[in-house]
Formats: sequence, C-alpha cells, structure tokens
Amino acid sequence: MKRILVTGGAGFIGAHLARRLVMAGHDVTVLDDLSSGKRENVPQAATFIEGSLLDRDAVRRALANVDACIHLAAISSVERCKRQLTSSHAINITGFLTIIEELAHSRAHLPLVYASSAAVYGASQELPLSEAGRCIPLSPYGADKLSSELHARSAYEVYGIASLGLRFFNVYGPGQDPSSPYSGVIAKFAERLERGENITINGDGRQTRDFVHVDDVVEAVLHALGRWDTGARIVNVCSGVETSISDLARIMIEETGSRSNISYIDGLSGEVRRSRGCVEALHAKLDYRCETDLRAGLARLLQ
Repeated sequence: MKRILVTGGAGFIGAHLARRLVMAGHDVTVLDDLSSGKRENVPQAATFIEGSLLDRDAVRRALANVDACIHLAAISSVERCKRQLTSSHAINITGFLTIIEELAHSRAHLPLVYASSAAVYGASQELPLSEAGRCIPLSPYGADKLSSELHARSAYEVYGIASLGLRFFNVYGPGQDPSSPYSGVIAKFAERLERGENITINGDGRQTRDFVHVDDVVEAVLHALGRWDTGARIVNVCSGVETSISDLARIMIEETGSRSNISYIDGLSGEVRRSRGCVEALHAKLDYRCETDLRAGLARLLQ
C-alpha cells in the first residue's frame, strides 16, 4: 500500500482516479478547493482536505508523509482561462510551483505525476502529435500547461525532483457535468440528445479530436506510478485515433437511436483544427495501450 496525494481529486478525472486507487488498497489523500469538483465525488475511504493550491499550509499538510503526488488540480476551462487570465494563471502555475517548492523544501524525493494537456500543441499540425514535436499553444490554458512542463524540467535540474507530465487529449466518460464549463463536447452532446434536442456544432464539423476514455486515463496514471524513472518526462495519453466532430455527433445519434439533427454555427476563435496524438511513448515508456474504442465507450456512456 502507498500513501498517495491526488490534487483535484473531487473533479471528473480526479474522482475516477481516487476511487481506483482506493480500490487498489492505497491510502489516498485528496486536496481540492471544490471550485469545480464536488465533495460527494471523493471516496469515503479517502482523507479529504478542502483547500486551494495557493494555500501553502494546505499544500504542506496534504504532502505530509505521502509516497507519491498526482497533481490534477487546475483551471481547465479554456474559456475561463481566456476571461480570467491572472486568477487562472495563479492556480495553474503558482499552484504547481507551490507543490514543487514544498517538495524542494522537504527534500522529499517522491514521484510527481501531473496533468498536462494536448492544448500545448495548439497550431502544430505535424500529425500524429509527438512529444518531440513543436508546441504552439493557441490559448492561455495551453500556454499555462506548457509553462508547467518547463517548470517541471527546471525543477529536476535545480532540485532533483523527478516528474512525469501526462498530456491528456480529449477525455470523456461517466461523471462529466454537461453544465460545467470544464466539460467536453461529448458530455454536452449527450445532454442534448437525452433532452431530444438537435446538436449544434461550432464551425464546419470537420475539425478533429483524439478522444480517450477516462478509464484509460486512470490506467495510464497507474502505469506511470508503477514504472517510475528519474528526469522530467512527458508522455501523451491518447488513443491515436482522429475523429471529426461531425462523425462524433453522428455516432452518438446512432447509438441513442435519436432523431436529432445536426446544425452548424460560427467556429470558435483559437480552436485547434486537427488533433491526433502519437501513442509510441505511451506504449514504450508506460507499457500501456488504451483499450476503450470510441464507439464502445460512447455506447456505455449513453446507455
């Protein structure tokens, strides 16, 4: 059994991960300010600390005596990061640096796994998107995540803190709140279909994404903990499959047997046109292959 801290453990991905860790017999501590997560998402067996990443005392208490830190807490809403640059940046960067600083001060050489994002690739169209490729973020959120990776690299060089940044692509699965600004397109489409409404797509629908089920994300994190190494590494967590938003909508309509139609409106500024991740590092470094096919994952979600 390990003692593991999960920041953001009351959120969508964090709650799935915390439950899986508890099921595996680990002693889990969750640090979350509940700004977007929900207290009821936290497993009863986990120790819960309500607090912000900007509260140094809360971070210090959460890190006390743990064997590993999985850092998921962030302002992950692209739109909120656009509207609230400084406050979002404070959580995403200063919060991350608070964790690094506390680890450096305590000289605790424990594994640090943190959530990065495919948003770091931005305008790059060198498909499949590889960890060794160019990063040209198009949003403040993507810039924050790329900055986190750079800080993780410098933390290893200066303090010897080993880390693994996982670039999550478009994560979906049960438990996403469609009314939340943090939810992805699948949760929003599912809500409209459940209400018998038509699906509205921003842009021409030919923009593509690499969708990965939350169960696969959780397993990738567990593999990361089980295959620890030194350095400051980066690994994509993706399916390696490119799906257009129009095709996604059609699959969801088919799986629900809905009579909903698809309409198109103006596209979003700064939106990534195409996205498909390279899975080679996921296979080689973490010895993991995503198991959930998109249609099968959607069928389970939409039941």
